[in-house]
Amino acid sequence: MVHPSHVIRGRTTQLLQGKRILVGVSGSIAAIEVPRIIRELIRHGADVRTVMSAEATRLVSPEALEFASGHPPVVQLTGNVEHVTLLGPGEGQADLYLVAPATANTLSKIAHGIDDTPVTSCASVALGGGVPMLVAPAMHSLMGVNPAVRENLAKLKGWGVGIIAGTAVEGEEKIASPEEIAAAVLHRVAAGPWAGKEVVVIGGAARESIDAVRSVTNESSGMSAVALANQAYYRGARVVLWAGSLQVPVPSWIPVEPWRGVEELLSLAHHRRAELARAAAVIVPAALSDFTLERRPGKIPSREHETLTLTLQRAPKVLPELRRLAPRPARLVAFKLDTGRSATELESLGHALAEETGADWVVANDAATMGRPETNALVLPPVGPRRWIRGPKAEFAGKLLDDIGRELSNLTAEVPRNVDRPRRRPPRRRTARRGAHPRVGA
Repeated sequence: MVHPSHVIRGRTTQLLQGKRILVGVSGSIAAIEVPRIIRELIRHGADVRTVMSAEATRLVSPEALEFASGHPPVVQLTGNVEHVTLLGPGEGQADLYLVAPATANTLSKIAHGIDDTPVTSCASVALGGGVPMLVAPAMHSLMGVNPAVRENLAKLKGWGVGIIAGTAVEGEEKIASPEEIAAAVLHRVAAGPWAGKEVVVIGGAARESIDAVRSVTNESSGMSAVALANQAYYRGARVVLWAGSLQVPVPSWIPVEPWRGVEELLSLAHHRRAELARAAAVIVPAALSDFTLERRPGKIPSREHETLTLTLQRAPKVLPELRRLAPRPARLVAFKLDTGRSATELESLGHALAEETGADWVVANDAATMGRPETNALVLPPVGPRRWIRGPKAEFAGKLLDDIGRELSNLTAEVPRNVDRPRRRPPRRRTARRGAHPRVGA
C-alpha cells in the first residue's frame, strides 16, 4: 500500500526531489503546525524525517508526525546514535536541519552547546558538521524581546544559522507559515545556476495618472511576475520584485519596490542602477504603457464636463534603458504582448523586439487570457529553436527560469559585462504556419 505522504510528493515542485530534510520539534504549542510543515516540504519533493523533544511529545503525538512524514520520529537517542546517523557524514546525511518550532529554551541551549534532547543533540552535530540549519522561532512576544534570547539568535545567525521570522499576533511570536518555512528551505538548499545570483523581476500594470484620483491602465494582473519572482527565490536567487499595479498577493519572502507609471519606473531604474548592473537577469513581464499623458492637478470636476478629451503622448521606451543599465552578460528577458496574432507573427514580433531593445530572451504571447491562471507562451532564446511553454503560471515560470539558467551556466567568464555580444538570430522557418495560434495570458 502506498503511504499517503507519497501521494502528494512533488505536487507543487520537484525542487526538493532527492533532498532529505530533518525537522527538530521542540516543546511549543506551535508543534501542532508541524504536520502541515512536513506535508508542505513533501509537496516540493522532500524526504522528511523528524526528531522530537520529550516536551514536544506532550503537544503533538509521534504518530501524527509519522503519518505526516511516512517515517517514525526519533523521540529518544539510543545506541544507534540517531543524531550522528541522521546528520553525520556519509550516506543518509540530511541536506538541512530545520528546528520548527524553536522555543526560547531550545534556541538558548543550541547557542550554548547544551545537548540534553534529541533536538539539541542534532543541532550540535549539524553545526559541527557544516549541515545547513534553519530555525523557526515560536514563543511569547515578551520572551522574543528578552535580551538573552535576542543575543542567542544573533549568535546563531553569526554561525550561519538561518532565522525564519514569524509574525507577532495577540502577544505571541507565531511560527512562520508552512509556505514561508518551505520557501526558506528551498532557498537555502538550492544549488543550481540561480543560487546566490541577483535577479530583478519587473512586473504588474503601469498606471498613468489623469488627475489625483484617476488613471489609465491595462488588464495585467501581475501574476506572471509574482510567479517568476517566487520561482527564482525557490531556486536560491536573491530576488527583488519591482511591482506596478498587482491584482495578486506577493509572498512575504519577496522584497518589493513599487512603481506606478513608466516615468517612475525609469526613475527607479536609475536610482537602483547598481542593482541592475549586478543582476544575473532582469526579467520584465510588466505591462508597460505605450502612451502617457500629463497629469492634471487635483480632481477634474465631472459636473463641469460633458465630455473629456485626453491627449496621449508616446511613452519613453524602458527596455533599451534597462539594457544599458544592465549590460551583458546579464540576461534581459523581455515580454511581447499582442492580440490576434498567429504563432508565426508572434515569433517575428519577438525577434523584432530583441533587435530593437537588445533583449537576450523574448517571451511572446497573446493578450486573450490576461489575468488567467494559465499561460501559453512562445519562448525565443538567444540561440536555438523556439519553444512553447504551456500550463499554470507557476510551472511556466519554473520552466522558463530553468531554460535561462542552463544558458547562464554556459556563459563564458571571459566575456566582460560591458561587451555587447552579437545576437545570433535563428533562421526563419520556411514551413507553413502550424495551425491556429494558441490563446494565452499575460
